[in-house]
Amino acid sequence: MNHFTPAFILGAFLSLGISTVSAQSTPTPGQRFKDGLKIYLSDDSTRYVQGTGLSQIWLRYNDNNPGSTVSGTPKKDAFDVGLRRVRFQVMGQVTKKIFFYTQFGLNNVNSISARKPGLFLHDVTAEYNVYDKYITLGAGLSGWNGTARYTSSAVGSILGMDLPTIEEPTNDVNDQFVRRMGVYAKGQIGRLDYRVSAANPFPVQTSATAPGGAAIAPLSGTNTAAYSTEAPDIIYQGYVKWQFLDRESNLLPYSAGSYLGKKRVLNIGGGFAHQNNAMWYRQPDPAAPGGIDTVSTPLQQFAFDVFYDSYLDKDKQNAVTAYAAFLHYDFGPNYIRNAGPMNVANGTNASASFNGPGNAVPLIGTGQVVYAQAAYLFRKDLFGKNGTLQPYASGSYASYEKLKDPVLICNLGLNWIMAGQNSKLSLDFQSRPVFNTNVLTGDISETRSARRGQLVLQYQIAF
Repeated sequence: MNHFTPAFILGAFLSLGISTVSAQSTPTPGQRFKDGLKIYLSDDSTRYVQGTGLSQIWLRYNDNNPGSTVSGTPKKDAFDVGLRRVRFQVMGQVTKKIFFYTQFGLNNVNSISARKPGLFLHDVTAEYNVYDKYITLGAGLSGWNGTARYTSSAVGSILGMDLPTIEEPTNDVNDQFVRRMGVYAKGQIGRLDYRVSAANPFPVQTSATAPGGAAIAPLSGTNTAAYSTEAPDIIYQGYVKWQFLDRESNLLPYSAGSYLGKKRVLNIGGGFAHQNNAMWYRQPDPAAPGGIDTVSTPLQQFAFDVFYDSYLDKDKQNAVTAYAAFLHYDFGPNYIRNAGPMNVANGTNASASFNGPGNAVPLIGTGQVVYAQAAYLFRKDLFGKNGTLQPYASGSYASYEKLKDPVLICNLGLNWIMAGQNSKLSLDFQSRPVFNTNVLTGDISETRSARRGQLVLQYQIAF
C-alpha cells in the first residue's frame, strides 16, 4: 500500500500548478519562478501559490542533570543527533482579498523518541482582507498570538541556534506548538501594527504530556496551581508594536529574528493573554475545618519588548541586532513547569534534582522574566562566496514564586551564514542552573556548584 506524504502531495500540487499555468498562458523565461518555488497565477504577480521547506538538524553533547536515566540506565552525559524541526509551507494569494496558509512538519525527533513520527499540521488558515492594510480577518489553526514578539517566532530566521522558548509559556500544554483553533484580526494603521485573537485552547488531557507526565503536573498539595482539566474557556490574546523605521510584513504571524543586514527595524511592542479558569489549585476550606477547597483561577500574561535590527553599512550589509523583553506570567500560586527541548533522557533515579531528566530546567512559572539577545553580523563577503559570521549572546533571568532563587540561563553562539537563512551552521553553548529541594525547609534553591552545560551544532537548510 502506498503512503502519500505531505512532501509528495506538495510536489504533486506544484507540478499540477505548473501544468495549469503553462496551459493558460506562455510565460516569459524565468517569469513564473523568479522568486524560488513560487507559481504566479497572474501576469502582474499579485496572485500566486508558494511552497517552502526547512530542516534543522542537531548534533549535541549534553551534561545531564543529576540522576538522569535513559531506559532506566544512569547517564551522566549524552551525545545525540536529532531533527529539531522539519517544516513545509504552502501559501497562496487566491484573489486580491483572499489568502490561505498551511504549514506542516514535525519537531523534536531523536534516538529516544517514538519511531516513525508522523508529520502533522501546524497551521491552516484562510483570511479575508477587509480594507487595505488596515484590517484583515482570518480563522483556522493559527499562531496569531499575543504576549510578546517571540511568542510566535519565524523558525527560519531565528537569531540564535534555537527559539526563545521562555516566550512560549503554554507551548504544547493547551496549544499545539503555540497554535490554536480560533479567529483573528490583524492590520497596520500607519506605523502601528496590531493583532488580536480569540481561540479555543486544547484540553490538557490531549497533550503529549498529559497530567502526571513530566511537563504538566496533576493537581496536588495546597496553594500550588496546575492546569485545570475542566473544559477550557476561550483564550484572548493581542500584540501591538510601533514601527519607527522600516516596516515588517504581517503576512504571516511569525516574527523574524534577524534580517541579515537587509532592513532597518526599530519596534516597541506590548501584548497580553487571558484565559478564565485555565488553572486551579487547592486551599484549606474556611467553611470546613480540615477540609480542602479547589479554586479556579485565570491564566494572565502581559509583556513589553523592544527590537532593533539594522545594517551599519548598506552595501557591506554588516549589522547589529538587539532584543529585550519584560514578561509577567500569572498561572496561579506557585505554578512551575520544567522543560528541555528534544530531551536526551527519559527518566530519573533517586538522586534526581528538581530539574528532572536530561537538559530540563524550571522554564515557565508564575512570576517575572527578563529576556535579551544581541548579535553582530560581519560584512556579507567576509569569506567571499562562502558567506559570513554572526556571533550572538542571549539570556533569561526569571524570578518565580515557587523557587527561592532566580533562574538564569545563558547562551553564547556563532552563526556561519553560508547562503543567507537557506544554509546556516550554528554552534551554541548553553549554561543552565540545577535546582534541588531542601528536605528540612521545603525551599527549592539553585545548587550553585551544579550548573550544567549543553553544546549544539545545528545545520539549517531551507528553500
